[in-house]
Amino acid sequence: MATFKTYDSVGAKEDVSDVISMLDKHETPFSSSLTTRTVTQKQFQWQEDEQEGGKDNAQVEGFDATEEDLSTTQMRSNTTQIYSRTIKLSGSVEATEHYGRKSELARQIVKKGKALKLDLERSFVGVDQASVLGSNTVARRTASASQLIDANNKIANNATAAPLKEQTLRLAIKKNYDEGGRARRFMVAPYVAEQTAEFAGNASRTREVTGAKANEIVHVVDVYTTALGTLTVETNREMKADFGLLWNPANWKKAVLKGRGWFRETLAKTGDNTKIMLAGEYGLEHDNFKASTLVTNIGA
Repeated sequence: MATFKTYDSVGAKEDVSDVISMLDKHETPFSSSLTTRTVTQKQFQWQEDEQEGGKDNAQVEGFDATEEDLSTTQMRSNTTQIYSRTIKLSGSVEATEHYGRKSELARQIVKKGKALKLDLERSFVGVDQASVLGSNTVARRTASASQLIDANNKIANNATAAPLKEQTLRLAIKKNYDEGGRARRFMVAPYVAEQTAEFAGNASRTREVTGAKANEIVHVVDVYTTALGTLTVETNREMKADFGLLWNPANWKKAVLKGRGWFRETLAKTGDNTKIMLAGEYGLEHDNFKASTLVTNIGA
């Protein structure tokens, strides 16, 4: 009698893990570092000022005061942007049992919620986007970080796109210092962070490694120190690839239109399905356009 094998059987149970593996390859280091300011208008404003520099100041005894020119503040503005993601599931999908989740709707809400935050991060630092007030047919857009930096605080790495030069970074640090900025972070795309490890001076700088990791090879610049300050080099997958942002979170705010922070809305039923809208309305504020420095023309 022939042996009955698994290849001959019918109706064997499936072996499907109840764990769903999903790579969460995106983070939001810029927007997650910001404090939030509630605004009451879609176009919001703030003022900035600049302290006068010192001068040779010596007066004779009994001097008469002379009038001096005074400067006023400068008004800045930006616009909130509406972000939205929508989920639509049939009634049958939600009623069907699935491996790895009790509710497909709940899983999709979490997934789309994370995607929304990535959309926000991208609009802040992943594009070079000007403010658009919008209309009945044109969506409002918030100005990205690159648009909220003074033109004189933008340092070109090269005439055309080229690997980041150490001299460029040093110039950016000096410019930020000269303008009175206190930037302590340098945010770049991952491939640019790797370029910092190739700085010529890095070959002669070593990190002492002892103990169990004595054979570890360290080839990274995560902290960059000069006479004008110390920077943390941070990577951001959403960062515009040819930009490097010298910044301090204290100088930036995430503006949210009152009552329009991230929210969930169940939309009207139009049939045998459930529709959920996730949305929010946010903008970006830079308290002083000279507080940060932007490096441009970075390439592979």
